[in-house]
Formats: sequence, structure tokens, C-alpha cells
Amino acid sequence: MTATDQTTRGSARAVADALREEIHSGALEPGQALPPNRELADRFNVSPKTATAGVDLLKAEGLVIGERGGRRWVRATRRITWDLTQFERGHRRDSHSLDDWATAIKNAGREPRETIARTVEPASQQVAEWLRIMPGEEVVKRARVRWVDGSPFQLSTSFFPGTIARGTLLDEDREVSVPGGVLRYIGHPQEAVRDEISARMPTREETDLLQLPMGTPVMQHVRIGHGAIGPVRAMVTIAPGDRHLLVYEMEV
Repeated sequence: MTATDQTTRGSARAVADALREEIHSGALEPGQALPPNRELADRFNVSPKTATAGVDLLKAEGLVIGERGGRRWVRATRRITWDLTQFERGHRRDSHSLDDWATAIKNAGREPRETIARTVEPASQQVAEWLRIMPGEEVVKRARVRWVDGSPFQLSTSFFPGTIARGTLLDEDREVSVPGGVLRYIGHPQEAVRDEISARMPTREETDLLQLPMGTPVMQHVRIGHGAIGPVRAMVTIAPGDRHLLVYEMEV
């Protein structure tokens, strides 16, 4: 790396650091356009190329969105608070029109929607481990894209053993919801759940489906539901990090 490259990188980082501080302090508000690159160059006494590089650093961090060479904006996403302590627990909030998740979103004053695709397929090694079945055994897969206020917020894919799901509401290629939850309705209620949460960068498919700006990490939430006969469902939810606050409340 040449001395010129080092100077350019340092200057770009200084531009990014200053703008990042303005975003965090609220001086640059969500949805507000950043000044044009030439104006930034004059302000920070750098070249337009270096100013562009500084803004690109913020784009890579997910703080800024927009096209290179065009206007950039501070990302404006209104998060949802996903209370995993209450989700699917105790007195479920399902109705005949909304499931527990959608009801919670509705109660928060937001507008939920989901699209769903149902398939029947052999269990992968990972799904088989979650459900404690043999790889290749038949499972019913229900893949959802969950929307909030017209924007995609989650990918939620549930896997059910074919032995309990085939021929039931879970086997129908449509949205299904009943008070108390579908598993309880078909005679296999969840009695306990195990959550596994990890963070990573999204796949290309996840980026496209969730319309993720570059640099946005996702949380992967796996919930394994246990019934009287063992695991009855494995649900994998992909939640963009900029759109969610995960909450647990526990007695100590």
C-alpha cells in the first residue's frame, strides 16, 4: 500500500467517523439525505473521491443507503420489538384471521402481512437433528415472508414431521390460524420450546427477499417446539438486525 493510499484511506475514515457521529447524535436524522459528495469534500478538505469512499464505509456498515455516484440517505427503519418471552407462550393471541406473531404486530399499532409457500420434502441433516427424525424422512415445510407496514421484516420457515402434519391444516398451501395455535388444534400442542439465536451476514437469497441494504447483518432464531411425543416443529426465523429488538424477560 502506498503512502497516498494510506492517506486516502485515513481521510475517508475521518469522513465516515464524523458523519457516523452525526447520525448517532441525531444531527443527521433517519431518512435525511447526506450532503452531495462535492460539498462533503469541501467541508472535510478532501477530494470528492475520498469523500465518496468515506460515505461508502457507512454504506458497508448499513448506516447509509443509496447508489454510488447518486444521493445517499441515512437509513430510516422503524424497528419492531419482538418479545420472545410472550411469543407462543401461555395464552396465545391467535385468532381465525391472525396468528400469534401477526396479532402482536397488530397490537403494537403496525400492519402485518405474510406470504406462504408449503412444500413436502425429505428432511435435511439439520432439520432431522432438530426434529429427532432420520434424514430423508418426510417433513412439511411452510416458508413465510412476513411483512410489516408494507416492508419485508422476517423470513420464517417451519418444519413439521410428516407423521403429524400430513392431511392436517399444516398441509394446506395457504395461511392458517386458529385460536390456541394450529399444533394444539391438530392434537400436538407445544409443551416447551428451545431457542437458539445466532448472528451472521445474509445469503444472497435472504438479501433479495428481505430487500437488505449492503452491510446489514441478520439474526437467525431457531425455535424447536417440543410436545408429548418429542419435537413437533422446528421454526427458523431470519430477522434483519436493523429491524428488530429481541426481548426476553425472566424471573431470577
